[in-house]
Amino acid sequence: MTLDSVAARTPDGQTLFDNLSLAFGRERTGVVGRNGAGKTTLLRLVAGRAAPSEGAVSRAGTVGWLPQSAVIGPDETAADTLGVAAGLGVVRRVLAGEGTEADLAEADWTLEERVAQCLAEVGLAGLDLDRRTVSLSGGEQTRLRLAALLMAEPDLLVLDEPTNHLDVDARRLIAEVLERWRGGAVVVSHDRGLLRRMDRIVELSSLGAAVFGGNYDLYAERKAAERAAAERELDAAERHRAQVDREAQRAVEKKARRDRAGRAFAMKGSEPKILLGAMAERAEISGAREHRLAARRRGEAEASLAEARERVERVRALSIPMPSSGLAAGKTVLELDAATWSAPGGRAVLPPTSLKIVGPERVAVIGPNGAGKTTLLKLAGGLLEPSAGVVRRPVEAALLDQEAALLSPGETLVEAYRRINPETTLNEAYAALARFLFRNVAAQREVSTLSGGERLRAALACVMTGARPPQLLILDEPTNHLDLGSITAVEAALSVYDGALLVVSHDADFLDAIGVRRRIDLRPGGSG
Repeated sequence: MTLDSVAARTPDGQTLFDNLSLAFGRERTGVVGRNGAGKTTLLRLVAGRAAPSEGAVSRAGTVGWLPQSAVIGPDETAADTLGVAAGLGVVRRVLAGEGTEADLAEADWTLEERVAQCLAEVGLAGLDLDRRTVSLSGGEQTRLRLAALLMAEPDLLVLDEPTNHLDVDARRLIAEVLERWRGGAVVVSHDRGLLRRMDRIVELSSLGAAVFGGNYDLYAERKAAERAAAERELDAAERHRAQVDREAQRAVEKKARRDRAGRAFAMKGSEPKILLGAMAERAEISGAREHRLAARRRGEAEASLAEARERVERVRALSIPMPSSGLAAGKTVLELDAATWSAPGGRAVLPPTSLKIVGPERVAVIGPNGAGKTTLLKLAGGLLEPSAGVVRRPVEAALLDQEAALLSPGETLVEAYRRINPETTLNEAYAALARFLFRNVAAQREVSTLSGGERLRAALACVMTGARPPQLLILDEPTNHLDLGSITAVEAALSVYDGALLVVSHDADFLDAIGVRRRIDLRPGGSG
């Protein structure tokens, strides 16, 4: 697979990337970059699902495409999704004695075994192939579609966020599948555990594509070194500009002293006027030359400084400030005593659960999809009342889900801020949003236009800078729609937050980075 001088643009003409040349072979390639950099567009070009605005894409093999989501018909079965419904029908007719001569010739007697093997590989062993695909969970559908690709055995797998919304065990399965895969793979992901299984990392930005040999950890080391080098270059450029300014000032002062001395000499009247005129002309020429030299040096220093600042801006991580919550070390912030919750039909969603958080503890709720993790967070945040048991919330708390649902899509950021913090003035709202890097007109953006990282940052701004910052933050999969740069920024902010955290996340790196030391396991037989 080769991309030669490829460009991609949005329907309104915005350039995502330009003059991009890449080749993909039998290695595993992880694609990273900020949201909006064009990662999914790149995958669609590689998979043949889109045409480049400029340049050429050539393929010398077959490609298997796994988008983030797919349209599934209401009557589509697991066998249909796997692409084996017709083949299995042939085998079943023959075994039932109803097959034709064409069926006998066409029957693939290895098909059932290969289907079973591929399903087992993605953790769906024993799945009823007549089951409707829409009845499966989102994570199960993703794994079923991956099994379909394994059945097809393409030369190159192209996967867009394959571990999104998957629990820890399912993420591990996907990573192991890729590690055993003998062909090539191109994967867009912010799952650092998956990216550690890659052979190389391609970072996509408005500047093009940068290729880093090795896995995510080596890429992160290189990026950290780039940031450090850019900061050093900026510091050197600032010192050089200051030195040029000092030298220019000294030259001005020296010329002023010479001019004063020349005027004093001329006032004595002891020298011929022609000599004095020549001296004045030489001084004027010399001053003009020194002025041009100083201006050139200052211009060069300014250009070097601007270039150094631009390099720093390209590699500098986003910073999210976190005001103090004022939480005392021994204060109880949340207590669940045998709390349960059942759906309106009576189905038990959360079994009796007891939990106590004291002071600035960091607690993670873990378990497979469907175990009741989000339900527990909603009980803790007051969005649900327990069907039985008791929930006590003695401190101010805020619940932020992965969609930041406390923000309404049709309102602007400043409108959202004042709705959530009605006691603030318009100027106070603008000032608070500016602290979270939504400055001036950015505060007037509609929530619907924000990326996942911007939405979470805006939600944090709204809840953390009010009159009473929450002493308990409840977070439901906060990194699901974030790029790696935004995840790093959120990790840095939460690691210095002095309140308590109750978090659901399948991202082990994220939980380690924010200092989680206790896990509540909702699996049967799990421990707190």
